Amino acid sequence: MINHNNTALLVMDLQNGFVSRFAQNEEVLHPFQKAIEAARQHKIQVIYVRVAFNEGYLEVSPRNKAFSALSKHGGMTFTDEATQIHESVKPMPGEPLVTKFRVSAFAGSNLDVLLRGLQIDTLILSGIATSGVVLSTLREAADKDYSVTVLKDACLDADPEVHRVLTEKVFPRQAEVQTVDAWTQTLS
Repeated sequence: MINHNNTALLVMDLQNGFVSRFAQNEEVLHPFQKAIEAARQHKIQVIYVRVAFNEGYLEVSPRNKAFSALSKHGGMTFTDEATQIHESVKPMPGEPLVTKFRVSAFAGSNLDVLLRGLQIDTLILSGIATSGVVLSTLREAADKDYSVTVLKDACLDADPEVHRVLTEKVFPRQAEVQTVDAWTQTLS
Protein backbone atom coordinates (compact mmCIF):
# COMPACT_ATOMS: atom_id res chain seq x y z
CA MET A 1 0.00 0.00 0.00
CA ILE A 2 1.36 3.39 -1.02
CA ASN A 3 1.71 6.23 1.51
CA HIS A 4 0.08 8.95 -0.57
CA ASN A 5 1.64 11.78 1.46
CA ASN A 6 5.19 10.93 0.42
CA THR A 7 4.45 9.95 -3.19
CA ALA A 8 4.63 11.96 -6.41
CA LEU A 9 3.57 11.13 -9.94
CA LEU A 10 6.09 12.57 -12.41
CA VAL A 11 4.56 13.41 -15.79
CA MET A 12 7.69 13.85 -17.88
CA ASP A 13 8.10 15.48 -21.28
CA LEU A 14 4.42 15.38 -22.21
CA GLN A 15 5.04 18.62 -24.03
CA ASN A 16 3.69 19.50 -27.45
CA GLY A 17 6.95 18.89 -29.30
CA PHE A 18 7.15 15.28 -28.10
CA VAL A 19 3.46 14.39 -27.93
CA SER A 20 3.10 15.46 -31.58
CA ARG A 21 5.23 12.45 -32.59
CA PHE A 22 2.41 10.21 -31.31
CA ALA A 23 -0.52 12.56 -32.09
CA GLN A 24 -1.90 10.38 -34.88
CA ASN A 25 -3.30 8.16 -32.10
CA GLU A 26 -4.85 10.18 -29.24
CA GLU A 27 -5.58 6.91 -27.39
CA VAL A 28 -1.90 6.63 -26.44
CA LEU A 29 -2.47 9.52 -24.01
CA HIS A 30 -5.32 7.79 -22.15
CA PRO A 31 -3.03 5.93 -19.69
CA PHE A 32 -1.35 9.24 -18.79
CA GLN A 33 -4.73 10.90 -18.26
CA LYS A 34 -5.93 7.97 -16.15
CA ALA A 35 -2.78 8.02 -13.97
CA ILE A 36 -3.04 11.79 -13.44
CA GLU A 37 -6.71 11.55 -12.50
CA ALA A 38 -6.04 8.68 -10.07
CA ALA A 39 -3.19 10.62 -8.45
CA ARG A 40 -5.40 13.68 -8.05
CA GLN A 41 -8.27 11.65 -6.57
CA HIS A 42 -5.92 10.07 -4.02
CA LYS A 43 -4.17 13.38 -3.16
CA ILE A 44 -0.86 12.22 -4.65
CA GLN A 45 1.34 15.15 -5.71
CA VAL A 46 1.50 15.47 -9.51
CA ILE A 47 4.67 17.11 -10.83
CA TYR A 48 5.19 17.98 -14.48
CA VAL A 49 8.63 17.96 -16.06
CA ARG A 50 9.62 19.48 -19.40
CA VAL A 51 12.82 20.23 -21.27
CA ALA A 52 13.33 23.83 -22.41
CA PHE A 53 16.15 26.29 -22.92
CA ASN A 54 16.85 30.00 -22.70
CA GLU A 55 16.95 32.04 -25.89
CA GLY A 56 20.41 31.56 -27.37
CA TYR A 57 20.72 28.03 -25.89
CA LEU A 58 23.26 29.12 -23.31
CA GLU A 59 22.88 25.79 -21.48
CA VAL A 60 23.79 23.69 -24.54
CA SER A 61 27.40 22.67 -24.93
CA PRO A 62 28.64 22.01 -28.49
CA ARG A 63 29.99 18.73 -27.06
CA ASN A 64 26.46 17.56 -26.21
CA LYS A 65 25.50 15.43 -29.19
CA ALA A 66 21.80 15.27 -28.32
CA PHE A 67 21.15 18.96 -27.75
CA SER A 68 23.77 20.78 -29.84
CA ALA A 69 21.87 20.02 -33.07
CA LEU A 70 18.77 21.54 -31.50
CA SER A 71 20.54 24.83 -30.87
CA LYS A 72 21.28 25.10 -34.60
CA HIS A 73 17.67 24.46 -35.68
CA GLY A 74 15.80 26.56 -33.13
CA GLY A 75 12.71 25.90 -31.07
CA MET A 76 12.50 24.37 -27.59
CA THR A 77 12.91 27.68 -25.72
CA PHE A 78 10.87 28.41 -22.57
CA THR A 79 8.15 30.21 -24.52
CA ASP A 80 8.13 27.99 -27.61
CA GLU A 81 4.86 26.11 -28.21
CA ALA A 82 6.84 22.83 -28.40
CA THR A 83 7.85 23.11 -24.72
CA GLN A 84 4.35 23.71 -23.34
CA ILE A 85 2.55 20.81 -21.63
CA HIS A 86 0.04 19.14 -23.96
CA GLU A 87 -3.51 20.40 -23.51
CA SER A 88 -4.89 16.91 -22.73
CA VAL A 89 -2.75 16.61 -19.57
CA LYS A 90 -2.46 20.25 -18.40
CA PRO A 91 -1.34 20.92 -14.82
CA MET A 92 -3.87 22.03 -12.24
CA PRO A 93 -3.11 24.76 -9.67
CA GLY A 94 -0.63 23.41 -7.11
CA GLU A 95 0.98 21.00 -9.58
CA PRO A 96 4.53 22.25 -10.18
CA LEU A 97 6.18 22.48 -13.58
CA VAL A 98 9.87 21.63 -13.41
CA THR A 99 12.12 22.64 -16.29
CA LYS A 100 15.18 20.51 -16.98
CA PHE A 101 18.07 21.11 -19.32
CA ARG A 102 19.09 17.55 -20.13
CA VAL A 103 17.49 14.11 -20.46
CA SER A 104 17.02 13.21 -16.76
CA ALA A 105 14.31 15.05 -14.86
CA PHE A 106 16.95 15.84 -12.23
CA ALA A 107 19.53 17.34 -14.64
CA GLY A 108 19.81 21.07 -14.10
CA SER A 109 16.38 21.27 -12.47
CA ASN A 110 15.12 21.91 -8.97
CA LEU A 111 13.33 18.54 -8.85
CA ASP A 112 15.38 16.98 -6.06
CA VAL A 113 15.04 20.09 -3.87
CA LEU A 114 11.29 20.19 -4.56
CA LEU A 115 10.88 16.50 -3.68
CA ARG A 116 12.84 16.91 -0.45
CA GLY A 117 10.80 19.99 0.47
CA LEU A 118 7.59 18.02 -0.07
CA GLN A 119 9.09 15.05 1.84
CA ILE A 120 8.56 12.80 -1.18
CA ASP A 121 10.46 9.50 -1.16
CA THR A 122 8.36 7.51 -3.63
CA LEU A 123 8.21 8.35 -7.34
CA ILE A 124 5.75 7.08 -9.94
CA LEU A 125 7.24 7.64 -13.40
CA SER A 126 5.46 8.28 -16.69
CA GLY A 127 6.76 10.00 -19.79
CA ILE A 128 8.03 10.30 -23.32
CA ALA A 129 10.39 8.61 -24.11
CA THR A 130 10.92 5.35 -22.30
CA SER A 131 14.52 5.24 -23.56
CA GLY A 132 15.09 8.91 -22.72
CA VAL A 133 13.63 10.73 -19.73
CA VAL A 134 12.15 7.63 -18.09
CA LEU A 135 15.37 5.61 -18.25
CA SER A 136 17.60 8.51 -17.18
CA THR A 137 15.29 9.62 -14.38
CA LEU A 138 14.82 6.08 -13.08
CA ARG A 139 18.59 5.54 -12.89
CA GLU A 140 19.20 8.82 -11.08
CA ALA A 141 16.20 8.40 -8.75
CA ALA A 142 17.39 4.92 -7.76
CA ASP A 143 20.88 6.30 -7.09
CA LYS A 144 19.27 8.96 -4.87
CA ASP A 145 17.44 6.20 -2.93
CA TYR A 146 13.92 7.04 -4.05
CA SER A 147 11.44 4.18 -4.21
CA VAL A 148 10.38 4.03 -7.87
CA THR A 149 7.48 2.60 -9.85
CA VAL A 150 7.31 2.88 -13.65
CA LEU A 151 3.88 2.92 -15.29
CA LYS A 152 4.76 0.97 -18.42
CA ASP A 153 1.63 1.88 -20.39
CA ALA A 154 2.11 5.55 -19.46
CA CYS A 155 5.51 5.56 -21.16
CA LEU A 156 5.97 5.93 -24.89
CA ASP A 157 8.94 5.28 -27.12
CA ALA A 158 9.40 5.50 -30.88
CA ASP A 159 10.86 1.97 -30.80
CA PRO A 160 8.41 -0.57 -29.32
CA GLU A 161 11.16 -3.19 -28.91
CA VAL A 162 13.33 -0.80 -26.88
CA HIS A 163 10.28 0.01 -24.74
CA ARG A 164 9.63 -3.70 -24.18
CA VAL A 165 13.22 -4.54 -23.26
CA LEU A 166 13.46 -1.61 -20.85
CA THR A 167 10.13 -2.27 -19.10
CA GLU A 168 10.52 -6.06 -18.98
CA LYS A 169 14.25 -6.55 -18.41
CA VAL A 170 16.06 -3.36 -17.36
CA PHE A 171 13.64 -1.33 -15.22
CA PRO A 172 12.63 -4.21 -12.88
CA ARG A 173 16.19 -4.24 -11.53
CA GLN A 174 15.63 -0.83 -9.90
CA ALA A 175 11.88 -0.27 -9.85
CA GLU A 176 8.47 -1.81 -9.71
CA VAL A 177 6.94 -1.90 -13.19
CA GLN A 178 3.16 -1.82 -13.39
CA THR A 179 0.33 -0.88 -15.70
CA VAL A 180 -1.71 2.17 -14.78
CA ASP A 181 -4.67 -0.10 -13.91
CA ALA A 182 -2.56 -2.28 -11.58
CA TRP A 183 -1.11 0.83 -9.92
CA THR A 184 -4.51 2.46 -9.39
CA GLN A 185 -5.76 -0.71 -7.69
CA THR A 186 -2.99 -0.31 -5.09
CA LEU A 187 -4.29 3.15 -4.19
CA SER A 188 -7.57 2.04 -2.60
